[in-house]
Amino acid sequence: MDDTRIEKRVGVQATSDRIWDLVADLAGWGAWNPIDKDVEGAIAYGGRLTMTEAWPDMAERQSAAQVVEWQPRARLVWAERRGFLFQSLRYIQIEELAPGNCIVAIGIRFSGIRGELFHDKHRPAMKKALESAAEGLKAAAEAGAA
Repeated sequence: MDDTRIEKRVGVQATSDRIWDLVADLAGWGAWNPIDKDVEGAIAYGGRLTMTEAWPDMAERQSAAQVVEWQPRARLVWAERRGFLFQSLRYIQIEELAPGNCIVAIGIRFSGIRGELFHDKHRPAMKKALESAAEGLKAAAEAGAA
């Protein structure tokens, strides 16, 4: 399988500081993110994140992930081993093009043969959910940018 990634990129008229404030407020994710609810944990190398994932057309599930990379105002990456031959890597990336103008990418990557099969089966629903999360983060950031 060539592509095991689903990503949505949006332009956001807000500073990277404003966007990062929303990303770093884990308890507030539910206000803009339709996928992840009840997010708790620590944004730190090796930090643990727990959340309830609510992907469309799938039962809600508890997720326990580990922060594998983060840089304030730039990115948050968390990984989860979802079972034998199935891992996922999720991320939020912020690229500031100019003060008050950013590109935000929200995505997920799958690895392992079971991950590829899961990806193939659920790609359309997950793509739509990631689009909603990206648009939600954009709206929340731009609403607070005024």
